Amino acid sequence: MTGLLRFDGVTLRRGGRLLFEELDLELVPGERLQVSGPNGSGKSSLIRLIAGVELPTLGTIDRQMTVSWPVGLTGGIGGSMTGNDNIRLICRLYNKPFPIIRDYVEDFAQLGKYLSEPVRSYSAGMRARLNFAVSLAIDFDCYLVDEIITVGDQRFQRRSYEELFERRVDRCLILASHSPEIVRQYCSRALVLHRGRGKLFDDLELALAIYSDL
Repeated sequence: MTGLLRFDGVTLRRGGRLLFEELDLELVPGERLQVSGPNGSGKSSLIRLIAGVELPTLGTIDRQMTVSWPVGLTGGIGGSMTGNDNIRLICRLYNKPFPIIRDYVEDFAQLGKYLSEPVRSYSAGMRARLNFAVSLAIDFDCYLVDEIITVGDQRFQRRSYEELFERRVDRCLILASHSPEIVRQYCSRALVLHRGRGKLFDDLELALAIYSDL
């Protein structure tokens, strides 16, 4: 089957610390996976592995779908460049027309004149809004989201939900979130990371109950 995202025996160590080991995972387009676990269990590291920002210590990752950069992390945005320069760079990398992508980002992120300012002058919320808007402006098969939906005003949050959960219902979504409401309403499976192990659940209520007891 095409369009798979597969982990085979993936282990990740950072220094002498084991984050998780022998993780097997397979996702197809349209699946919505919630990733949870205590602080330091490797949620953000897992998302970075899927994006290709990090490499596993052991095991293989097979990507047969296009994957976004990690939304909510700052890796996709250059701090010394302006917002517009970042948009221009992304357009060159993905061969997209700058005016169309910029108009989308400007409308979505509502950063106004700050798009002409260096990103290092942005607040954390402004950076996240830019990163999120640029990510959604590019068409990916799989979107990686790291708690980004909590930033911005109600308008931004509402549109974020619409873009991710309604307009992209056929896309794969991997979401690091501890919100039971989001999990119940939007996710199809859950992955709980704890003490170096990852366990997949089709039963979302069971996954939520186990996480609450960690």
